[in-house]
Amino acid sequence: MIIGEHRRQVVENIRKNVQARHFNAKAEVDDPVLTREQRIKLVNDFWAQSEKFSHKFTNLMTRAFFGTGTLILTANQKIGSAKKVKKVPNAVVTSNHFNQFDSLPIKRLAMKAHKRLYFVIEDTNLMLPSWIGFLMHNVDSIPITQSVRYLGREFPKHIANVFSKKNRWILIYPEQEMWFNYRKPRPLQKGAYYYAAKMNMPIISCFVELQDKNGLEPGHPDFHTTRKILHILPTIYPNERLSVDENARRMRDIDYQQKKQAYEKAYGKKLNYNFSYDDIAGYIPQEPK
Repeated sequence: MIIGEHRRQVVENIRKNVQARHFNAKAEVDDPVLTREQRIKLVNDFWAQSEKFSHKFTNLMTRAFFGTGTLILTANQKIGSAKKVKKVPNAVVTSNHFNQFDSLPIKRLAMKAHKRLYFVIEDTNLMLPSWIGFLMHNVDSIPITQSVRYLGREFPKHIANVFSKKNRWILIYPEQEMWFNYRKPRPLQKGAYYYAAKMNMPIISCFVELQDKNGLEPGHPDFHTTRKILHILPTIYPNERLSVDENARRMRDIDYQQKKQAYEKAYGKKLNYNFSYDDIAGYIPQEPK
């Protein structure tokens, strides 16, 4: 979790990344640092554990708890109508990545549409402490790690296994790294669209708007509380006349344009990548001393 000085450092890391035009670079601090071998072992251990009966039981209980928690924690958030996507049985869902809990509006949408939601997570998320790490291990996670063999062979098998049954969605963040409370949609990485195209699955395109509220976050005097508004954008379908790579590029380009238009409509201004502290929702910059 990022608290106090850590949050201010994250904001400054975002500012530096924007100035350097590194829109998919890491901004968080104190993330675990692992070797390639440690990452692969971590993911392999996760999948081995997932086959055990004890894990399946824990998954069932944790999903029920997570669903109840989602209803409570999204009570003041605005979720668009699920009618647009309720009839989409299987899909990859994409959204902007701005918070450790930014999956909650998507989870709420999936619940409204009666879909089971899976989450693609970075391998190091399996090492997060306390109850967050517990959730990462037990709430339908699909870890990803930077291994050519895993990405090319193992990961697609896990995706295909999810889609072997109806009414399942997979949430993938194509912006890659989380940028805390960053309002703007960032350039999208190809991976989510490649796997969607490879599995012949549509993209449910989403964008979350962040509105500042008057109250302060408990323990964070530098941040106002925020309200999330989930915008559900037109679903993007693969074109059967195109190759996997062509479809991946096409769907990524359409998705970026939809998110860009959603941002411009929500905030009433054109998207640019000049940094402003207003780009960080709720942030109260420190006055110069």
